[in-house]
Amino acid sequence: MTKEHPSIKRAAEYLFSCQTQEGDIRGILANQYAPYYTGAILYLLIRAGFQNDPRIDKGMQWLLSMRQNDGGWVIGSPGLINTKWKEMCKLTSQWTMEPKKKFDWSKPFSAAGTGMVLRAFAVHPQYRKSTEALKAAILLKSKFFKRDNWSWYQHPDNWLRFQFPFWWTNIVSAMDSVSLIGIPKNDPDVKQGLEWLVDNQQKDGLWNYSYSRIHKAVDNGKSHESRLWISLCICRILRRCFEK
Repeated sequence: MTKEHPSIKRAAEYLFSCQTQEGDIRGILANQYAPYYTGAILYLLIRAGFQNDPRIDKGMQWLLSMRQNDGGWVIGSPGLINTKWKEMCKLTSQWTMEPKKKFDWSKPFSAAGTGMVLRAFAVHPQYRKSTEALKAAILLKSKFFKRDNWSWYQHPDNWLRFQFPFWWTNIVSAMDSVSLIGIPKNDPDVKQGLEWLVDNQQKDGLWNYSYSRIHKAVDNGKSHESRLWISLCICRILRRCFEK
């Protein structure tokens, strides 16, 4: 469904009502910056048909302003870098007048955070062609199946647990973005991702929703539905990569 549907339009307007003058979507981490959530939300809004809305452009420009020096994004709030855990928990659960700005742009990108932000760039008809999107995609693919640079979601098995709609970064959501941005199938990292997808297709033609050793897989009606959606996403990735 797109913005033509009244329910989608109402939901989108609520999300836009949470956008600040700076351009980000605020409220998930209280009043702290959250590029990874902002990117994930903008991705959904763009998919719903709001790509030409000036509020989308404002959000995309804000995301570009929140990059680390290496061209990627962190997981969590970039304004809370080097904040002690107890204070961080308080700041992300209680509203403050202003977001914290303890930025350290020299810290390396997080694959988990960058993957969530990059989705918005990958589905935007203009921003997906930008040099910034390509640079972030190159960073993201370099971490396929590897430990994250950040302690949150650091275990490499996080690459192997899937959700639909996309939420946390995994090999399916990351390959979707990277392939949309246009990194070719013969790129070594993309090739590794494609080979994993092909090798892990099940006998019934579908893919499981989790191959992770650290996340328990449950076999029920909901998990079967997840398999269907995840399998559709993977088929689209494979077609996109191999039809060129």
